[in-house]
Amino acid sequence: MRISRTSLVAQSIFYIVGGINHFWHEKFYIHIMPDHYAHPHALVQLSGLAEICGGLGLLLPATRRTSAFGITAMLLVFLDVHQYMLRHAERFPEAPKWMLWARLPLQLVLIAWALNYARSPQQSLLPPSSEQSHTSDAQVG
Repeated sequence: MRISRTSLVAQSIFYIVGGINHFWHEKFYIHIMPDHYAHPHALVQLSGLAEICGGLGLLLPATRRTSAFGITAMLLVFLDVHQYMLRHAERFPEAPKWMLWARLPLQLVLIAWALNYARSPQQSLLPPSSEQSHTSDAQVG
């Protein structure tokens, strides 16, 4: 179970840092926004905030499941950005073409990783917190 806890914390940190990065390197994220999105600056800020909230939400048992579904939805939207960059690779000479291709299957791995924590507590790979254990014991007795 220690691996699952480490995986959860790693995923949380990944999204918190990624979200902060949206504010720290805002110009980069605006640059990769597809042309068909209005208000790219606001969307970059919103997606950064969503990543931070999702990462923090994963750490709390009460919000873990909702956060995992939110991260999954966000990653599905990000697929549009990845395929846009691939279709318009000439606009992104700083990104090697192999990296643009590699991001697509990586996105699927990230989605599966998030969905691992979208399971109900009964299906979770994580041990229940002591607070949850006491609650379930009280309900049984």
